[in-house]
Order: sequence, then structure tokens, then C-alpha cells
Amino acid sequence: MNANGFTDSVAHLPNHAPQAELADRIARLATDDGVHATAIPSLFLMRFSEPRPCAAVLYEPRLCIVAQGRKIAILAGETYHYDPLHYLVVSMTLPALGQIIEATPEHPYLSLRLDIDMEQLGDLMLETPASRSPEPVDRGLYSARASGALLDAVLRLMRLLEEPEDVDALAPLIQREIYYRALTGDLGHRLRELVTAGSRSHRIARAVQALRDRFHEPLSIDAMAESLHMSVSSLHHQFKAATSMSPLQFQKHLRLHEARRLMLGEGLEANAAARRVGYESASQFSREYKRLFGAPPRSEIVQLRAQPAAQQDA
Repeated sequence: MNANGFTDSVAHLPNHAPQAELADRIARLATDDGVHATAIPSLFLMRFSEPRPCAAVLYEPRLCIVAQGRKIAILAGETYHYDPLHYLVVSMTLPALGQIIEATPEHPYLSLRLDIDMEQLGDLMLETPASRSPEPVDRGLYSARASGALLDAVLRLMRLLEEPEDVDALAPLIQREIYYRALTGDLGHRLRELVTAGSRSHRIARAVQALRDRFHEPLSIDAMAESLHMSVSSLHHQFKAATSMSPLQFQKHLRLHEARRLMLGEGLEANAAARRVGYESASQFSREYKRLFGAPPRSEIVQLRAQPAAQQDA
């Protein structure tokens, strides 16, 4: 077992050629540190040449597959490792902490992110054999061992980037296979629970989406609970089980992350960003921003702009 708690590595796999090819393809396409879009709208590539400090990030529904290096995600004090042996699944929008723990200029952290189309996932679930659920479904974030079949599908999606004329026709088919491999994997029951109407996870996912869509508006817990056909106490309990925070705390995190994006991406001043996301008090916004991101808005944004890539979310 190494210092990060892993008992094996890519080199110890019976056949680590898929990871090696995946790393090579990502490295050739993502030549600079940062997050890189591709010709496939839902597919993004990441490269970082040194470890990154633990930072507050906003995870959206996605699969994150590492080809080289290691990263952790932290939610409610629980640590989720993902590396060339383990992929990360995010089944609903979640504010969490992320940290790249293994990367060097010679062997950079290389990964890909595939955003999840929940409607497509729901349609596919109807055609997929049900998997048994060995444990209660709570957190919307988890890691699982990457199977050979999953890696094979991911590699074919990466190879497709060399055939741009085939992307529109074939990318949706390969993405569908990747979803299928995730649904039939060890933790597929978690994704199935998410898209099953009336399930606990599905109701909380609806609450998360409602907050995502209207985070700048005043929050009425009573109205939200009524719309989900839940009691207020049940909503609080189940929401916290899935996201590690109350709906009000979750809304605050969404506001702060969006304000950060507005300042970094659109050049808004702190006061303007605060008003845009629903804050009435600039001082309250500054205090809460510093508490989450570790520095006041202006200085934190200056620090981010000095880095090779401000986003570290996969």
C-alpha cells in the first residue's frame, strides 16, 4: 500500500494498455494545463502538471475517468479517490472539495470528463437489467472500479476525435454504451435510483435542480417540500444525506460559485456579482465568499487569473 492508501497502480494491472493509450491521447490533445473542450460537446479533457491545493468546486452530473495521476474529492468529510483504476460518478450537482494529489511535469495528471445526459440515462435504464442494491443510496458522489469494458468504450470515444466527420453519428452511440457500462457496473444501482421517478434520490435530484435553476430567488422550504410531496423534516433529512448540507446552505454555495464565475469569466466587480446572484449585503457576500474560497473576492479572483487554469472540477 502506498502513501495515498492504494494497494495497486496502473503498472500492476494485468493489462494496462488501455490506460496508457488513453493517457497518450489526452496528452496529445491537451498540451497545456487546464480544462479543454473537444469536438464532442459533452467531453472535456484535463491536464495539470503539478498537484493542486484542496479547493471548493462545483461538480455537475458527470463521469470522471483518470488516465494518469490521482485526485480526490471530499464531501462531508468523506474522501473519494479516483485514479487510473477508479472513476468518479457525480449523479447530481454538488458543491464539494477537489484536490489533485499526484502530478508532475513528466507525468501530468490526465483525465477526461463526460457530462451525463440524464434524459438519455433514464431512457437507457428501461432497457437495462436491474442491478441489486447492496447498500442504501445516499450521497450523490461516489467512486467505482473502472472495468475493461468501460475503458474500451471510453477509448473508442477518444479515438473518434480523430475522425471529426463521424462524431455526430457515432458519439451518441458510444456515450450510450458508456452509460450502459456504468449502469451495469458495481454501483449502477445509484444511477438507477437517481432516474427512477418517485425514488428518494430522484426527489432530491429534483430539489437540487430547482435550486440550480432559481438559486438567486428567496428560498421557501415549505413550498419546495410541497412540490416534492414531502414533509419539511423529510426534505431536510434526505437533502442533507445526499448533498451533506441543508437546502439553504446548498443555495448559498450555488450563489457563491456563480458569483465567482461571473467575476472570473465575465469581469464583473464583486458588488455587481453579489447582486446578480441574490445578495443584498456586500459585506455579507464578502464574508461568506472568504469563508468558502479562503480569500476575499477581489484577491481570490486575482489569484485564479494568475494560475494556468482556474477550473479544477474533474
